[in-house]
Amino acid sequence: MSMAMQKKNRLAMTSALLLAAQGANADGLSPLIGALGEWKPIIEARLRYENVDQVGISKDADAGTLRARLGVETGKAWNTAFLAEGEFVEPFDSNYNSTVNGKTQYPTVADPRTEEINRLQLTNTSLPQTTVTVGRQRINLDDQRFVGAAAWRQNEQTFDAVRVVNKGVTNLTFDVTYFNQVNRVFSKESVQGRYRGDNYLGNVSYQTRFGKISAFGYLLKFEPLHSAVVATRNQSLNDSTATYGARFAGDRPVGPIKLSYAASYAHQTDYGDNLLKFDNDYYFGEITATFRQFSGVVGVELLDGDGVKGFTTPLATLHKFQGWADKFLTTPANGIDDQYATFAWTAKGLGPFDTLTATAVYHDYQVKRLAANQGGSEVGLQLAAKWQRVTSILKYAEYNTNSLFTDTRKIWVEFNFVW
Repeated sequence: MSMAMQKKNRLAMTSALLLAAQGANADGLSPLIGALGEWKPIIEARLRYENVDQVGISKDADAGTLRARLGVETGKAWNTAFLAEGEFVEPFDSNYNSTVNGKTQYPTVADPRTEEINRLQLTNTSLPQTTVTVGRQRINLDDQRFVGAAAWRQNEQTFDAVRVVNKGVTNLTFDVTYFNQVNRVFSKESVQGRYRGDNYLGNVSYQTRFGKISAFGYLLKFEPLHSAVVATRNQSLNDSTATYGARFAGDRPVGPIKLSYAASYAHQTDYGDNLLKFDNDYYFGEITATFRQFSGVVGVELLDGDGVKGFTTPLATLHKFQGWADKFLTTPANGIDDQYATFAWTAKGLGPFDTLTATAVYHDYQVKRLAANQGGSEVGLQLAAKWQRVTSILKYAEYNTNSLFTDTRKIWVEFNFVW
């Protein structure tokens, strides 16, 4: 990390401590004792088996992993709370390419062995209607299409950041973040595990009676990766982008049906020291209808590509979008048009389960530019059941190609425990 980044980190932490000190009083350490007395444990565990059968790779992947998150969160002393959380991922069936174990004869399952600090943060509320969070933290903005924690992967994505959220005006939220490192899902052992640089996230939203309107600007200026391979070293540079856009999302009752709607547009160009030159747009629209325990979704998502680079979202929760088979973690250079439909059924209090949800989703993909005959389709099926503190998931995805990528089938069995 550069000296300039270290200075900025020290300045941010000093500012947080000064904010905390504002509320100090004659009681001395009693607020601190009270905060420690209100501590809460963080205990989460996830057991997952993932099988991947991918055409063109000689062996199937069998990834069995156990993830634990253990930590503590205090109450507030001088309007400041402290949170510390460790994350540990241990494979027990490692016949897969974790991106760092060298097993390239298997398909990739990006869940490497991990032992690291997941979150370490101070959160201060001294300023009126304002929350300041300093340190390693989780950030999810809007629907997570541009910024998210990538919670599907065992090692989630976190940010070394200073974040300020102000709600001083009724229905209006200002959310501004500076971060100099994103801790990606590939773990610190991977060359691609850390993106560093001076990066800014700005998101302003206003809640109306019809829905929430958001405007955003994300400036990502990444440094080269520490790699002897030029293509790998430049990957972070090529993800340096300036993205500006807007989003609207809301819901309304229409007789016995609840109708939800969302639409988004963004424009993106190269930024910082990016070696590529591009100019791309993003379009998204979705409608959801819910009637009792049934819901249906239809949507379309278009990411432009100019033949040089496709519209890129390196900080997104990518598994939420464009299919569970994860074939589009990087947008093709000629862009992609994803049209999809989802149907879900949810039951409450069924047998021993608090909730039981069955979901089916279908995607149709077409390359946007100069390649009308390239594309593919995907079917996804999921059954999720919640019983007290345990959630279990059985999940399936099958991608079938039409001259774009390769046929891929994935199966997951998963158990989650949250204290």
